[in-house]
Amino acid sequence: MKAPSGGASVTTEPNPTDAETAEPSPAAPAWRLWILLVWHPGLGLPVDPVAVLGLDEGRQPAERVVRWVPLVYEQADPWRERLGETTTNKDIERWIAQSGGACSLEPADVPEGALDLTHAADLVLDGLLVEVIPALPPRGDG
Repeated sequence: MKAPSGGASVTTEPNPTDAETAEPSPAAPAWRLWILLVWHPGLGLPVDPVAVLGLDEGRQPAERVVRWVPLVYEQADPWRERLGETTTNKDIERWIAQSGGACSLEPADVPEGALDLTHAADLVLDGLLVEVIPALPPRGDG
């Protein structure tokens, strides 16, 4: 029996194979996803999803994936203007602080079974297209 450096005792020796398989892949914890939202005139809130943004913060510079909701070209313009060539955590923090006006963003969980960041963003977008967007009332004319 070994005692870890914290002084607590461990009752069994860890199996190296179990320890290796229990650890998540090194990339997955660095993946972060957000749903980019714009103003919905019918609801009077920024709740209309126009894109999914994914960042892999385990890479330098951070890898970015953007998956746009089909057929929301004009509605998504505010986000197209905000998104430059790169996106950083500072950009995300600034956008969160500015949320509540015409644009907002909400964090999304990385879907189980996502193979890479692009696949994760695609899975979130699929969920929006199937569950969220059809449930929203028509946009109306504002």
